[in-house]
Amino acid sequence: MQVLVAAACVGVALSNVGRPGTSILAAAAAAVAFAASAPRHAAIASAIAAAATGWWWGGLRLDQLDRSVLAPRIGTAERVRAVITSPPRRGRFDVRMEGEVVRFGRASVHERTLIRMPPARPPPQGAVVDGIGRLAAPKPPRNGFDEQTWLRRHGIHTVLHLDTHVVVGHRRGIGGISDRIRGGVRGAVARGKHGERAALLTGIVLGDDADVPDGLRRRFRASGLYHLLAVSGQNVALVGGGALLLAWLVGLSRRVGEIGALAAIAAYVLAVGAQPSVVRAGIAGALTSLAWLTGRLTDRWHFLLVGALVLLAWNPYSVFDAGFQLSFAAVAAIFVLVPRLRRVLEGYPVPSFAAEGLAVSAACAAATAPVMWMQFHAVSLVAIPANAVAAPAMAPLLAVAFTGAAVAPFAPSAATALAWLNGWLAAYVAACARVAGGLPGAQVQSTRSLLLLVAGAFIVAAYACGRREERYVSASRPG
Repeated sequence: MQVLVAAACVGVALSNVGRPGTSILAAAAAAVAFAASAPRHAAIASAIAAAATGWWWGGLRLDQLDRSVLAPRIGTAERVRAVITSPPRRGRFDVRMEGEVVRFGRASVHERTLIRMPPARPPPQGAVVDGIGRLAAPKPPRNGFDEQTWLRRHGIHTVLHLDTHVVVGHRRGIGGISDRIRGGVRGAVARGKHGERAALLTGIVLGDDADVPDGLRRRFRASGLYHLLAVSGQNVALVGGGALLLAWLVGLSRRVGEIGALAAIAAYVLAVGAQPSVVRAGIAGALTSLAWLTGRLTDRWHFLLVGALVLLAWNPYSVFDAGFQLSFAAVAAIFVLVPRLRRVLEGYPVPSFAAEGLAVSAACAAATAPVMWMQFHAVSLVAIPANAVAAPAMAPLLAVAFTGAAVAPFAPSAATALAWLNGWLAAYVAACARVAGGLPGAQVQSTRSLLLLVAGAFIVAAYACGRREERYVSASRPG
């Protein structure tokens, strides 16, 4: 099954290279027929069929994402109605947010767009706004960032400038449920907090760093701790584990607890939104609970591949997304490299819990460094020690945050006290980012420095492996 899912992922990704016609389905059908007639080659034929089907589906999705009703109207202005679908992000001169245009002039449309408006009192996520809007083309490549390509890969082909607007309502359906859950969690985890600490708590719990000060955000990037502001598998594991713990405390069965975990994970994913890391982790958590409910074995590689397939099937352009690449590279590194690094650290005077933290930090840093260089042309030199120091605060911070969100409807004063405690944990994480990110040479941003870094890493790895071999030989000698 893993081979079939992996083949389907490869097929969907191939649609970015070329988009096949319906003839690819004939090839997939022929491969299935061959598999049925030749059992010895069934696995290969089935993988080919899965890849061909994925390729065909990826082409369909890309055609849909590239289709735009609003693009021919660029340069025109009309009365517009739009739904705000992302948190507002303040820039130097305006506020940017993603939205969905539902009416442009007399035309009824449903198309995503990037909305820009003056910085005064931007509407919240989920608001329905009316105003006079002018459509413009996304900006061409400039200063190393290609806004046009980035937006196109998210199904956005226009920029809507709204100089004035009026909030006329809020969205309904799944989006409205997501907004209410998000608002409740946001208000609970930062209850009574303001400024930097509230922004950090919101960023760590909900993956929304829009209110984090620019200077602190740069320090998080330089220190290699920026991933803490994106929702990870640890968040989802704590949500699911909290539901199981609650069921156990009130005396409910494990089955009820697993169903509760599924509901809690689904609500959390809705609150955070469709970030690649949370979708991947949510799928893995949901499949783990479903495996227990159905009495099937769990396979972490299978769960990882299913998450990749879901994301790519929805948007094949995701393969180019930095969040997608970093998330899957980090998880694969944890699966592959962490056990080997733990064995390398055996025999050194390092406590087991510290060795685990160092192994995870080193594995993730090594696996994500190429992605960081390709996407941002920068690699942090202090990521391993910074993560090792900051990591112990993350599990308590998230546990306290989710506990506060759970008790806020019943005990607001307790939620306020928990948010106060969490503010200190957030301040500790911010201090780690400031100290590590502020060190001279914390980041590598030149090709020469990168080559020196790679050479040094190979030397250190070779030395560590050599010392481990020496200890093994010495321990195996008699007497």
